Amino acid sequence: MARISATLLPSIGNMVFMSFLMVLVFGSGNRLLYDGDTGYHIRTGEVILEGWQIPTHDIFSAHVPSLPWTAHEWLAETIMAAVFKVAGLTGVVLFFAILLSATHWLLFLLLRSISNDLILVLAITLLAAATSSSHWLARPHVFSLLFTLAWYYLLDRFQYDNQRTLVYLPLLMVGWVNLHGGYFFGLVLLSIYLAGNLLHSLSGPPQQSKIHRGKAKLLFCYLLIATGACLINPAGYEILRFPIKLTSNRFLMDHVVEFLSPNFHQTLPFKYMFLATIGALSLSRKPLNLIQTGLLLVLSYMALYSARYVSLFAIIAAPLLLKQTESLIELLPVAFGNFYRTRNLNLAQIDSKVRGYLWPAFSVVCIIGLALAGSLRFTFDEKRFPVAAVEFLKREAIRGNMFNDDEFGDYMIFAAWPKYRVFMDGRSDMYGEKLGAAYFKVTNLQPGWREVLSQHRVSWVIFETNSALTAALQDDNTWQAIYSDRVATIFVKKQSANQPLLAKYPAVALAGSK
Repeated sequence: MARISATLLPSIGNMVFMSFLMVLVFGSGNRLLYDGDTGYHIRTGEVILEGWQIPTHDIFSAHVPSLPWTAHEWLAETIMAAVFKVAGLTGVVLFFAILLSATHWLLFLLLRSISNDLILVLAITLLAAATSSSHWLARPHVFSLLFTLAWYYLLDRFQYDNQRTLVYLPLLMVGWVNLHGGYFFGLVLLSIYLAGNLLHSLSGPPQQSKIHRGKAKLLFCYLLIATGACLINPAGYEILRFPIKLTSNRFLMDHVVEFLSPNFHQTLPFKYMFLATIGALSLSRKPLNLIQTGLLLVLSYMALYSARYVSLFAIIAAPLLLKQTESLIELLPVAFGNFYRTRNLNLAQIDSKVRGYLWPAFSVVCIIGLALAGSLRFTFDEKRFPVAAVEFLKREAIRGNMFNDDEFGDYMIFAAWPKYRVFMDGRSDMYGEKLGAAYFKVTNLQPGWREVLSQHRVSWVIFETNSALTAALQDDNTWQAIYSDRVATIFVKKQSANQPLLAKYPAVALAGSK
């Protein structure tokens, strides 16, 4: 009976996967749909599937002529659209919940492969997952988290176990470059390992220097091959310029929220993982080698520079933190150290006996079954997105160019395109500094904001109800509010082709001010 029950019990790794999945599905509400970008990614994928052609110019905004657009996440968007066609938004959320759970399960397995300290492995996995969770969204960047982990694992196995794992990198890159712009980070990781081996070859003993020179040559060859693999995409060599152009654009880096530095005044697991890493390095008797130092320095800089890279920091720093923390166990008081080792050994022995391999698959099947039965349903939050306002727009026909909140724009592409075309949405890289500056001039009520609306022939506006722009338009007798709820307010310019609407909907008070 004991053997039968052991074969049915899930391992700790399986429980890690199931725990993450349960939290993402049942504990986070619509958290994966917190960002409206999900909407335009789905619509882009639908356009690709319908015409079997990847757009090279903008199709969602009202700007004329249409803006050049690199749809660099086309493969991820196609996958999202295919899932949406079969299972709607709920299916998209579940797909990314499973992908995120699998990624952090694999992180646990990676940590487990380099340490027998099961308690420590579990603790660091949970810390890394909490750190990474700040950017858990149903968006293509989730693919990059999985590919980063796989890429990192293959490089480590080559570097420290002398395994021939580099041969898989070009194949991974062909998929990665078509899924998300984070592919460029793979080239950065390769370069760090290459630089580390070169430096080791210049400073180590002759025999070790020879080994590192050989590794450096192989890494350099595969860096060239992986770079060549990046060209297997619809945009060709332009895809290599895209991440550089994006990250070197100071306007975007300074104005797009997810590119800003982390806000340490908020509850932020990243700061605890970052401080834990600094503490472990300070106390550990085991110094980092040149490659590990390079990884930690580059990822720390990236994460401190932009909150967008915190999830990558969590994945790369986790094995380094584990290796440094392991050596600190010896510094524990004798009584506590013995207690810790005994419990760790008992837990490892129990885990080694269980053979319940089907639990992750079973949990996925159960989740899908609940979704098919209608017990699970995910939608864009009507308290965050202009859901009711867009339903109003779909019943009416407002003529002319729109000015909109950029976050609203993502949702409107999903819910109201092609009937309505946006002024701005989450594709900040496409709109660039010129249109971005015009957008912020209006939203911040900077001098000349009315001229911007006139220049772009804006005849109606949909914006956050609780905003300075909405208050200014309400006080401006050339604009009339025809709809308002606690999320969004719609204004129509009085001297426009929308006179029937102005007569149909007399000026309304802003929601919350009645």
